[in-house]
Amino acid sequence: MSDLVRLLERKSGDALGRPVTDAERDSLHKYLNLLIKWQRSQRLVGSDEPSWIVDNVIVDSLLFSRAVPAGVRSVADVGSGAGIPGIPLAIVLPQVEVTLIEARQKRASFLAAAIRELALQNCRLVNHRLEDVGRQQLGARVDAVVMRCAGSPTALIPQVLQILAPGGVVVASGPPRRTAIALGSWLEIEGPDRTRLFWVYHAG
Repeated sequence: MSDLVRLLERKSGDALGRPVTDAERDSLHKYLNLLIKWQRSQRLVGSDEPSWIVDNVIVDSLLFSRAVPAGVRSVADVGSGAGIPGIPLAIVLPQVEVTLIEARQKRASFLAAAIRELALQNCRLVNHRLEDVGRQQLGARVDAVVMRCAGSPTALIPQVLQILAPGGVVVASGPPRRTAIALGSWLEIEGPDRTRLFWVYHAG
């Protein structure tokens, strides 16, 4: 086993709070290699350096699993981009149906290839803008929405509520430090190397 695979296995287990299985490790490693391969022609993530991708893509994605409530059966990853956090979540939560929502065609092409090459039976792609996604694409409203958030985490709430089931939860990666928010609450989760901040909103 290479040093990179050992690093991936250790940090992924730390992020999840449990050891990863061999199948999970192999799928996460394949996803890592897909990102590196596609990064040569498309700027999917911030770097093609493998350890950077482990820390900033895979580990950060897996930390979402500790913010999403147990028992959730369906998750939508809004603005999935390179599959962050949806693809790692689909790998380690095979009982959860994961929908990747991505409007940009180049990103959607990568996501479709990743779903196919990773054989993710519980993961599907919706290549539409969030405001254009309806029940005909989703089939039913989802239990949870996850997303990375560069700006205010509350900005997309009106559109998100259109796809979220009553009583559902929204989890967004937050800024390095807490800011004043009108809705929801902040949740700190200890990662392998740093504490990550998540914004959590429970719909009524």
